Amino acid sequence: MGKPTGFIEFERELPADRDPLERVKDWKEFHLHLPEERLKNQGARCMDCGIPFCHSGTLISGMASGCPINNIIPEWNDLIFRGLWKEALDRLHKTNNFPEFTGRVCPAPCEGSCVLGINEPPVTIKNIEVSIIDKGWEEGWVKPDVPDKRTGKKIAVIGSGPAGLSAAAQLNRAGHTVTVLERADRPGGLLMYGIPNMKLDKNEVVLRRVKLLEDSGVIFKCNVNVGTDITAEQLLKDFDAVVICTGATKPRDLPIPGRELKGIHFAMDFLTANTKAVLDKSGKFITADGKDVVIIGGGDTGTDCVGTSVRHGCTTVTQLEIMAKPPLKRAANNPWPEWPKTYKMDYGQEEAAAKFGDDPRVYLTTATHFEGDADGNVKAVHVVNVEWKKDEKGNFGPQKVAGTEKVLPADLVLLAMGFLGPEQPLLDALNIERDPRSNVKAEHEKYTTSIPGVFAAGDCRRGQSLVVWAFNEGRGAARECDRFLMGETALP
Repeated sequence: MGKPTGFIEFERELPADRDPLERVKDWKEFHLHLPEERLKNQGARCMDCGIPFCHSGTLISGMASGCPINNIIPEWNDLIFRGLWKEALDRLHKTNNFPEFTGRVCPAPCEGSCVLGINEPPVTIKNIEVSIIDKGWEEGWVKPDVPDKRTGKKIAVIGSGPAGLSAAAQLNRAGHTVTVLERADRPGGLLMYGIPNMKLDKNEVVLRRVKLLEDSGVIFKCNVNVGTDITAEQLLKDFDAVVICTGATKPRDLPIPGRELKGIHFAMDFLTANTKAVLDKSGKFITADGKDVVIIGGGDTGTDCVGTSVRHGCTTVTQLEIMAKPPLKRAANNPWPEWPKTYKMDYGQEEAAAKFGDDPRVYLTTATHFEGDADGNVKAVHVVNVEWKKDEKGNFGPQKVAGTEKVLPADLVLLAMGFLGPEQPLLDALNIERDPRSNVKAEHEKYTTSIPGVFAAGDCRRGQSLVVWAFNEGRGAARECDRFLMGETALP
């Protein structure tokens, strides 16, 4: 630890984002960087604590605590303080194939478990991480990772999202010939079409890394729908092993009266079409321009819908949250090092507040039915307040509060209530075993499915989760796949 008193001398500092009212005029990334000297001070706040929970990567109360890919955070914090940026990048790449992704879109469970965070604002781990990798790209330190020799083994990775990319990178590093099959027109999966451009730039960040993987020897084939364009039988015949990384893309629906009305869409359909239109500079997409928008559901997807709607030029935007508003500080039943369930304004809410004057979220509220006009278009959402308590059968859940009914005008409704699991046609075609939640049945840390030589990783195995857990699982599945093919493995 280069500065033993750094956590006493320096306060937590983050770079200022672009002004909300300015950034909503474009689709460019809104985060900025701190100058190097001030980043050194932030690295100096790392305490060299006896047990660094920041890279523990465990689940506590069902939530991530510490970094799931076990980034060795104290070491690169110290290296940044000492001005050793290239060494910091090497240390970061030991555990993280794509720090430019996690440094932008990961919610930073590492910071939630930072020991300094017990009684002070935690170390700015996420900002330091993205600063390291961005400097690495600027300086030309990030280069193709071409293996010294090839094993002669061929592996198909189905899906090019976070799990698929990390599995492909690791398997290529081991010397296998890896082909990534993607049904969309561009690789990246969730990183490409599930996250808006202003949060993760597609050309400058995602496709830059894909190009590096290609230069390293990974083969990408887009517009390939496994089960249709290539049969399951042919897949198993042509490759020595298969890693399924298709994600959990089946959205949760809201089957209430009026659901059939036009103007009600799943959030991912809205976000995907919009990103494609931004990249193609044309094309059809669902616009919020001049509309009253109601977003049902919170989380990152709901936030992305808010930010996208504001950029379209919506007239109003309201986000319905069925949960209670979180406290400003940790509640007594949410102690460190659990993920802090506290109130925060994410970028989308900040932008809506800057434009319309207030946080767009309405808490403890649920929709009861949709109202349409004479042409079958949605025109309103009927909502009611809820309270969380036990019903007459003793089941704890949201109960409607009589007399709190309201009607919200709505020309566009976006359903952002999470995902139920992977789509089933491919899994049906493979006749692969599934768990009770419809996910591919494969044990964590082993990733082996009911079919020898077929592995599964990421959301299709564990259900909807964080991007960083997908990276964890992609790396783990690559390790076990390599062991299956070679009898032993040197992959972490």
